[in-house]
Amino acid sequence: MGLLTDPSSDQGKIAKILVKYYGKLCILLYIGGVIWFSSLALPMFNTSTYFSENALLPGLVKSMFWEDRAAMQYLQELQDETQKYDSSIPYPWLLAKFQQIGLDSYTHNFTLHSPLNPNETYYGKNVYGILRAPRASSTESLVLSVPYRPPSSIYATTLPSIAIQLAFAKYAIKEKYWAKDIIFLITDHEQLGMQAWLEAYHGVTCGNADTLKHGTLKGRAGAIQAAINLELHSAKIEQIDLKIEGLNGQLPNLDLFNLAGKICIKEGVLHTFKGKIPQYSKSLYKGWQYNFKNMMKMVSSQATGIPTGNHGLFLRFGIQALTLEGFEQGKYKVISKIGFLSIGRVIEGIFRSMNNLLERFHQSFFFYILPSYDRYISIGLYMPALCMIAATLIIKACAKWCQLQDDSKTVKVGHEISYVKVVLLFFVLHGIGVFVTAFPGLCKSLSYFHFNTEVGTLVSWGLVTILSLALLIPYLTNSIRKCQRSCDLLCIFALLELGTALICISMNNISLGIICSTISVPVALIIDTNLNEHVKIVQKIFWLIVHPASVLFIIVLVNTVLIFNQEPIKELLLRALYATHQAVIYSIVDSMIYGNWLYTVVTSIFVPNWLCFWCVACSAAKTIDGVPAEVSESKKQD
Repeated sequence: MGLLTDPSSDQGKIAKILVKYYGKLCILLYIGGVIWFSSLALPMFNTSTYFSENALLPGLVKSMFWEDRAAMQYLQELQDETQKYDSSIPYPWLLAKFQQIGLDSYTHNFTLHSPLNPNETYYGKNVYGILRAPRASSTESLVLSVPYRPPSSIYATTLPSIAIQLAFAKYAIKEKYWAKDIIFLITDHEQLGMQAWLEAYHGVTCGNADTLKHGTLKGRAGAIQAAINLELHSAKIEQIDLKIEGLNGQLPNLDLFNLAGKICIKEGVLHTFKGKIPQYSKSLYKGWQYNFKNMMKMVSSQATGIPTGNHGLFLRFGIQALTLEGFEQGKYKVISKIGFLSIGRVIEGIFRSMNNLLERFHQSFFFYILPSYDRYISIGLYMPALCMIAATLIIKACAKWCQLQDDSKTVKVGHEISYVKVVLLFFVLHGIGVFVTAFPGLCKSLSYFHFNTEVGTLVSWGLVTILSLALLIPYLTNSIRKCQRSCDLLCIFALLELGTALICISMNNISLGIICSTISVPVALIIDTNLNEHVKIVQKIFWLIVHPASVLFIIVLVNTVLIFNQEPIKELLLRALYATHQAVIYSIVDSMIYGNWLYTVVTSIFVPNWLCFWCVACSAAKTIDGVPAEVSESKKQD
């Protein structure tokens, strides 16, 4: 850093080269990073999946499950029983069946106070049974969970899942080789019931303390090592789709995913990832295209931070989990459909393999991307691509710092940078981000008073107002806005912050990091102060397009057009606006209940950072042949 900052070193050759060629270098690095990430879908740049934990021993499991008739009987009884419970879980019947099988049976009550409406309260009840391991003293356990969906649910039924769960419990209770407890869990209200049960099991609160009251559990088992979530929509299915994305982009250990796939192959069950099986083509381009589309489906799903199933809520507790979803009508037509016998043997094989583990899952990868279910891309392969893109921001920041150091030798005292004002503005902009983050909670507190407007509507209009007024901030700071060197210093802060944030986010959620970097970095690189007025206008337009709110609306609009392509433009725009409003509200609710940090990251990091660049883009400093006016004047005086 001495070469970059020490005036006596005359900046050195490295600094001079950096100042002269940083633009071309940034372009090369950005393009290289995008090409690198895209090329990872090629088989030559990814790897076949394999088992790292030999203790799983999936190939040695000899299937002995034979309770398929019991599963069919349970399904028929359950279908009759659910007619008495239109919108609630039939817990008396479920408890009775657990007890008949021989499990320790319990119910679990929880309460949800609406995150954005203090006058709304919801109640739920989970049912679970515990098979105590005959070969251990309840030190470790496994979970087989099913979300209960009543007849009134808009989602596909999961009654076949409960039927096979009960049948597997009936089979497992007779066996003596279990070294881990098995918890058979049926949750109410989809992910809400699962979140409440996990919080109660571990004695923690993940969201806002006054939102989800998780209650207490009457019965417990050992420390949970792994979990399988079942979502079968029919007694006869054509394929099973493996779902892995969890809360905030977390993924299960790759060995668990490989285990489920291996057992499905062993039992002759067609299994897919993102609804697709691997495709092998002689054409390199067609093979890449197929895998790239599949890879981007995972990226788009993981980036939201929303779990693709109840399994996703286990991951934050260090519990490896995934969802098996069975479809009656799959994309790939099979000769004969899969029944309860094959499904039961798949479950048996997975649980017997996990029963062999002597320690927690740790051998394989926790950070990866899947172009297909039999190939993976590890963190060591995809992180260089993101680092190349983020490095462009760091390089430009260093180059601008060198330019400031060079100009400081020429500029007179009257044109010095207002360091205090720039730093103060930087913190004020981030204070706005913190306020936006806390704004929904503030609206909820205000709703205790007389407000006729719904809290969700109040939040949406309030956010629009705050973000719109924030656009005027540059025009309230004329002392900085009219000093190009002060704007350059603010730009350096913004570049360093954005580059650091993208790398940190990518270490937890690569999909969110790669999407944000691909969209924002090229526009952030063109934001500068020594541009003519016409270019500055174009610069502002591009930067407004990559505003977090604008990006969300554009994504929603594209999806709306693809789904409702026959409707007129006005109707599409109205649908997109309403969907954008709903997306914002759902992200706020998810942050309050589950601790999803997408809304927090966007409002506390990306919004303030965007405002920093906006202040730079709105610079009113004069330039003479691309040189700051104050520098040019100082040179003339010399």
